[in-house]
Amino acid sequence: MRNPLRSLSVRMAVLAAVAVTVASGSIGLAIHQSTKSRQLYYGRVTARGDLADTIGSVRADQQVPASLVPPKLAAEALTTTSPVTFYDASYSPQPVMWAAQYVDGNLVVAQYPMASEQRDLEALDRHTFYAAAGTVAVLVPLAAFGAEFAGRRLRRAARTAHRIAAGDLDARIGPRGRAGDEVHDLSRAVDSMADALQHRLRTEQRFTADVAHELRTPLAGLVAAAELLPDGEATELVRDRVRVLRSLTENLLEVSRLDAQVETADFVAVPLREFVGETVADIGFEVQLSIEGDPVVRTDPRRLDRILTNLLLNAHKHGRAPIELGVSGGVSGSVSSLTLTVRDHGPGFPPDILAEGPSRFRTGAPERGRGHGLGLTIALGQARVIGARLEFGDAVDGGAIARVTLPRIPDPTPDT
Repeated sequence: MRNPLRSLSVRMAVLAAVAVTVASGSIGLAIHQSTKSRQLYYGRVTARGDLADTIGSVRADQQVPASLVPPKLAAEALTTTSPVTFYDASYSPQPVMWAAQYVDGNLVVAQYPMASEQRDLEALDRHTFYAAAGTVAVLVPLAAFGAEFAGRRLRRAARTAHRIAAGDLDARIGPRGRAGDEVHDLSRAVDSMADALQHRLRTEQRFTADVAHELRTPLAGLVAAAELLPDGEATELVRDRVRVLRSLTENLLEVSRLDAQVETADFVAVPLREFVGETVADIGFEVQLSIEGDPVVRTDPRRLDRILTNLLLNAHKHGRAPIELGVSGGVSGSVSSLTLTVRDHGPGFPPDILAEGPSRFRTGAPERGRGHGLGLTIALGQARVIGARLEFGDAVDGGAIARVTLPRIPDPTPDT
């Protein structure tokens, strides 16, 4: 499940909020410092002017008590004959700008109250904060909306890519957005990849079908010629290889029909206990059979037999005994869903089959033996025809497991 907190829209909203906050804070700090510097400059000029007006005309009762004069101001005034200033933000009840100068051995001071400037600076900071908060409140939803728009297009591209990977080769994203847009370029690239993949797969399918079709006629003559050979060890070897070649050709034809999606199922009621027993009896090697109840399902018996036979042959060829076939989930008469499980005790399925499913002309790991990889491909294709689900896995204690889940298909309603 997709975590909404990790979506592109949320990340873009957070990024926009951080960017606007940092930018607004930087601008607000610059304005604050500039305004404060200007206020302090004006305060110094005014305080010096007041000091000049008071020098030579200050009476003793008008002098600021020495205890209230900042020591730093008095100490600095001793070092120069020019007026000095000092801003005291902690002075109560309001901040002041001091100006001082020693005249005839007496320290003359003047004060310029800066309460109004302090209030103006605080008001400026509040307004800057409100403006920044308003900007964040407007830009963050816009950034989230823009990111969500792009995110929807990217999710559409991802869904289409997953459909293509699942086998829907006709899936396309289609033209979206303006040319030159990154998502538009990505969509075009995915569609172009799908076109090329579809073309190659269809070329492969046509080649497989053509080869199988062209082999049928010479194979028929080869089978007839092999039967006319005198009996012997060499003849039996030739006949065996001809049978293998004929089986491969028939498998290729079957794969081509499944690829073309022209196969249709003929559903009939099938008593599974008797049906599975016959399949196991005809398989030619020992299979441990277990069936729960006496289930009856509506399915295509020929195609189901093909699926089970291929799975059992694959287990016998690439796995190790004992080979087991279990039928579970059924009740007497009918089933809601039923699972047929084929298991061997060999090395298990290779990782690529577990991750991607079977593929023609690929058998996976060397320990699973050699072959053409058509048996599982045919079983998977026939399962799709009858609406069953075929899954591959490995047992915890070793061995390959193939599960065929048959869906519930209701009985046809009789005409009234």
